Amino acid sequence: MSVENLKSHLRTVPDFPKKGILFWDVTTLFKDADCLKELLDILTDLYKDKGITKVVGMESRGFVLGAALATRIGAGFILARKPGKLPAETIRESYAKEYGTDCIEIHTDALSPDDVVLIHDDLLATGGTAAATERLVRKFGVTDIRLNFIIELEELGGRSVFPAEDKVESIIKV
Repeated sequence: MSVENLKSHLRTVPDFPKKGILFWDVTTLFKDADCLKELLDILTDLYKDKGITKVVGMESRGFVLGAALATRIGAGFILARKPGKLPAETIRESYAKEYGTDCIEIHTDALSPDDVVLIHDDLLATGGTAAATERLVRKFGVTDIRLNFIIELEELGGRSVFPAEDKVESIIKV
């Protein structure tokens, strides 16, 4: 299977979650066993020798492959969630959205400065949520951060919101 084949399995949904947005839906990749395996194989090949100690999965589609990837590369898995979803003490980072603000949280005992962290999510568009997650990870003193996305909408320039030292990769670019 190839990246082009993976791309052909994607579904786009017009006007979701609001009018004027073309939503790139990765659930069609997740439901196909061959696509799911191919995605996980690609991610494993990208990160198996990078010294990753923790994978941070962003709510909620980042949980699907993030946890499986962590298992394959021998890393722990950390949940980055919306406020009020994690049961213990959390640290939070706010970010602006086109129609207001939101927050992302991680447990206060999730990371340490010596961790090498991979932040994973399904989609990089403008980068707001991922940048907030990256800033949140930095609050723990982590300096070696990588980010990975299944899909990157290149024309929206999301990569530009991350510090130059972060390593940003995506599997499917549209």
